Amino acid sequence: MDDESPFDQERANELIGKTALVGLTYFNADGSERDRIQVFGEIVAFDETIVTMKLAGNGEEFTLPPMLDAFEEAEPGEYRLRSTGEVIVDPDLLSKWTIRAPEADSDSDDEDDEMGGSED
Repeated sequence: MDDESPFDQERANELIGKTALVGLTYFNADGSERDRIQVFGEIVAFDETIVTMKLAGNGEEFTLPPMLDAFEEAEPGEYRLRSTGEVIVDPDLLSKWTIRAPEADSDSDDEDDEMGGSED
């Protein structure tokens, strides 16, 4: 086992089969909020490369980065999805994500140099 890797597959395996309510907030490069979404479903796979959920209702797959610390035990109770008003009762886990758009690259010549695209 790689001692340098912080990923704990045993702990990840414990999350498989649990239900998760996930909130994602998207921000533009200027810091303004672009969108908020919530999804709910069952974690069907969790390894060092990806988390895969099967969404309730439509059965579609939804993926997230494999960050164990992003999932916390949910308090028992009712949680209302803001977008639909649907009430989720007693999910196993909660997870909140913030996604920020990258800053626009103001000098494209630097990118060419870094990528080996210079014609010198």
